[in-house]
Amino acid sequence: MLIKKEEKSADTFWREYEEKTGEKVIKRGLGKYISGWDEFDEKKWGGIWGLIIETSGGWRFHHFPQNSWIDLLTRFADSGQPKEKTIFLPQEKITSAQIIKETKRWKKLFTNTAPLLSIKYTDEAGNEKRLLFEVQREIS
Repeated sequence: MLIKKEEKSADTFWREYEEKTGEKVIKRGLGKYISGWDEFDEKKWGGIWGLIIETSGGWRFHHFPQNSWIDLLTRFADSGQPKEKTIFLPQEKITSAQIIKETKRWKKLFTNTAPLLSIKYTDEAGNEKRLLFEVQREIS
């Protein structure tokens, strides 16, 4: 017997996300974490996918558990990737946020040049750091 998983609409998901965080979602998109968060870098979690979300309180990267169909078939789902993780940068820690796009035509033609989201912030010790994400769907 197959059990059908109840699916949420996108509107319902975002409404519940706002209720859970207590903040209004301003912009959102899909992206891949590249570098800049100590915990992720230490565990070599570069390249994980998630939602990039700008809220009224700051920026979030929310990674949800993901398994390929091969993992599900073979039950080898523990690949060293995090189960569910969120990076949160409060607005007062952010010094700048910008989308960086390749402008040279020849590079666009011959390389995979997805836009990058660069977020500069200050850590607890007051040091300036930079989070870097590859953006697959434009932040909107």
